[in-house]
Amino acid sequence: MPGTRGAVTPGPPILDVRGLRKSFGPLEVLKGIDLLVDPQELVFVIGPSGSGKSTLLRCCNRLEEPSSGHVWVDGVDILARATDINAVRRTIGMVFQSFNLYPHMTALGNVTLALRKVAGFARPEAETRGHVALERVDLAEKAAAYPNELSGGQQQRVAIARALALEPKIMLFDEPTSALDPELVGSVLAVMRNMRASGMTMVVVSHEMRFAREAADRVIFMDHGEIVEEGPPERIFGAPEEGRTRAFLASVFDR
Repeated sequence: MPGTRGAVTPGPPILDVRGLRKSFGPLEVLKGIDLLVDPQELVFVIGPSGSGKSTLLRCCNRLEEPSSGHVWVDGVDILARATDINAVRRTIGMVFQSFNLYPHMTALGNVTLALRKVAGFARPEAETRGHVALERVDLAEKAAAYPNELSGGQQQRVAIARALALEPKIMLFDEPTSALDPELVGSVLAVMRNMRASGMTMVVVSHEMRFAREAADRVIFMDHGEIVEEGPPERIFGAPEEGRTRAFLASVFDR
């Protein structure tokens, strides 16, 4: 049975996941996930550590190979043998907990590397696109700075700019603020709010519950490799139906 759809934009979903399973040896991490994500929708995935959230994201661009099931991104079956996964990945932006910036390259160099090496842009056009991407994350003035000259929040924003420069159809965020000092989290969330306002489709795995309440169109609660409950943030946070959801939220907000 397909996952519940959001109420943002009618028409084909950007991300369509059916019966997704992933096992590591005898451990089944994903147990038949169904998920549909509409254009311009911000879907927030919450749940305890080990519930399969990050594995789900990594299967959506084949950083992990699913054990079974189907994944379509913008109508393309990414698990089909004939699919050029590297071409598909240009449409799927991914931001990780770690920034993964090259220390010997400037912010602009990090942002333009994939544009030149993967997308095949000549340096002048790549740099033009790179400057635009850095401006989108409010780092236009840091184009010539090296990662060790930037705060953690600024480095993560460079990583977001790197993904945005390829003009993806959907952005996947895997705990984008968990490695940051608390005072630096706000600058990254501000960029994500602006991306949402500009219409970017986003799936976010994070423990930033206040951000989820304010910005998400839909919240999904996962536990033990399953989607236990999903719905609008006001219902999930205000009146969750499932006992596992209630227990998780109680543990989070009691901290």
